[in-house]
Amino acid sequence: MTYVKACALSELEENTPKRVELDGTPVSIVSTEGEVFAINDICSHANVSLSEGEVEDCMIECWLHGSSFDLRTGKPSGLPATRPVPVYPVKIEGGDVFVSLTQES
Repeated sequence: MTYVKACALSELEENTPKRVELDGTPVSIVSTEGEVFAINDICSHANVSLSEGEVEDCMIECWLHGSSFDLRTGKPSGLPATRPVPVYPVKIEGGDVFVSLTQES
């Protein structure tokens, strides 16, 4: 797996998504519950940025229509979204957050 530097760990605030662009792919980086997650930043329902939404209980909410996506799996918790969004493997090295754009299974 190839990892790309997404940001410094110090740039992340707990439960506050950070939008980054990695090789042309919009990704939301989230630090919550002691872990760091990377999820595709585009809602599968409305094509808007998930990083503008709120994070709670390891879920990120789309601000436009209220669908929430599990940061671990990308699966929506309810309507109107019905399709998951990709999640990506994350590793922390030397105070930096690295993301692989290879989708987790």
